[in-house]
Amino acid sequence: MGNVTRDPEMRYTPSGVAKATFGVAVSRRWQNRTTHEWEEQTSFFNVVCWREMAENVCESIGKGARVVVNGRLEQRSWETESGDKRSVVEIVADDVGPSLRWATAEVKRNERRGGFDSGGGRAAAPVPSSGGTLDEGEEPF
Repeated sequence: MGNVTRDPEMRYTPSGVAKATFGVAVSRRWQNRTTHEWEEQTSFFNVVCWREMAENVCESIGKGARVVVNGRLEQRSWETESGDKRSVVEIVADDVGPSLRWATAEVKRNERRGGFDSGGGRAAAPVPSSGGTLDEGEEPF
């Protein structure tokens, strides 16, 4: 959980896959047991989102927003043209959402673009966790 440090930037791979990147600052605050003073440390991360989530992130969040990011840490390394070695740790997001601790949000559901099956066919309707069926007009989440 942290604050967005720069607006998401959208790019597309040569094959047309959407990729959005943005920054997030994560702060940690604690009381020093010896001095009893409050201390704070802030870490900055790049966040990478792919496909439909990338498009949704670009439409939904901006600099200063408080977000919750769920994903995995990945390290990338490369060598610059001058021969210097560089490395970065990024969060590859599985999910991004607004933090509702001190704010509200309005959720607008998008139409599914491909369903759950990988064959491109129509996916089966989700079943509620109770094991029953959905009533007409009831949302599956």
